[in-house]
Amino acid sequence: MGFSTDAIHAGQHPDEVTGAVITPIYQTSTYAQQELGRNKGYEYGRTHNLTRQCLEANIAALEKGKYGVAFSSGLAATHALMSLVKAGDHVIVTNNVYGGTFRLFELIMKDYGLDFSWVDTTDLRNIKNAIKQNTKLVYLETPTNPMLYLTDLEGAARICRENNLISIVDNTFMSPYFQNPLSSGCDIAIHSSTKYINGHSDVIGGIIVTNNEKVHERIRYVQNAIGAVPSPFDCWLILRSTKTLAVRMERHNQNAIKFAGYLIKSGMAAKVYYPGLPDHPQHELAKKQMRGFGGMISADFEDVERAKMLLKNVRVFTLGESLGGVESLISHPASMTHASVPKEEREKMGLTDSLVRFSIGLEDIEDLIEDVHSAMK
Repeated sequence: MGFSTDAIHAGQHPDEVTGAVITPIYQTSTYAQQELGRNKGYEYGRTHNLTRQCLEANIAALEKGKYGVAFSSGLAATHALMSLVKAGDHVIVTNNVYGGTFRLFELIMKDYGLDFSWVDTTDLRNIKNAIKQNTKLVYLETPTNPMLYLTDLEGAARICRENNLISIVDNTFMSPYFQNPLSSGCDIAIHSSTKYINGHSDVIGGIIVTNNEKVHERIRYVQNAIGAVPSPFDCWLILRSTKTLAVRMERHNQNAIKFAGYLIKSGMAAKVYYPGLPDHPQHELAKKQMRGFGGMISADFEDVERAKMLLKNVRVFTLGESLGGVESLISHPASMTHASVPKEEREKMGLTDSLVRFSIGLEDIEDLIEDVHSAMK
């Protein structure tokens, strides 16, 4: 089936009792059992929930995967992935990842005996050179947050297979509509479903998708054992949202291409980071492994006061955390999403105090452009 057809139907069937077209919210903590040791496949709400199962099957289909495991947040999903390693193991990580991932790995998981190497994965040689005898995972984010650097997924997956490593890709920025890491040979795709997958700024969630049965068994066990599961209502809300994912992503993409072009033409920013721009250093790779360029743009305004002026004076854009919603958001990564990353590390990646990140929404593009134009005046 095509993407839009799967988005609307995969993992869902009319309710057997009433024929309801939309998956019901099974808002229950427990289930009646016929007798000792005999039930209908459902025992306890943390372990089993049909609304959650439908969501997991739906997103797994969109990511071209067999198994989906949903969590209460993207970071809960990332934390669950650390159950694939143990004390003394080594993990290679893209150096420009979401600040919360950095905080989880460097400031929490290190205390449990894990070793992390932060490398520039835009150059595959850096991945090869970082491999140690105890390396077990390679955690990639592409495009990265917020610098929008890309990693060659097919090349990275090949290196991981050759060295018996598990490859993980944070696909949040692209959504399953524009990029499918599993189709490029990677083992695991992870999303903050808070972002584009839900897209309406009203749910916190995360999901892991894989074709690897052993990985799925382990992550499913951890989901139940740790209990960081999304509520049935949150699952229902995300299922509602995936039905429009294709049309939303197309509009995000169209608006972002025009907005990035405006930033370049206006000359107000010293640098504009967007994979859809021909002068992006990895534009050709973006065209190869992505079906669109997404709705995220970062721009360096060179002077922090100019950046502050923009952040203060916009009216259509909303200054706030998060991304991927129907409304356009603007943020200051250095003090918001990446505040936990040391300043010297941020600046090595080009993440300066004058960098502004735009999450381009679905408003009329003319209004978004006029908003920034007026704010800078």
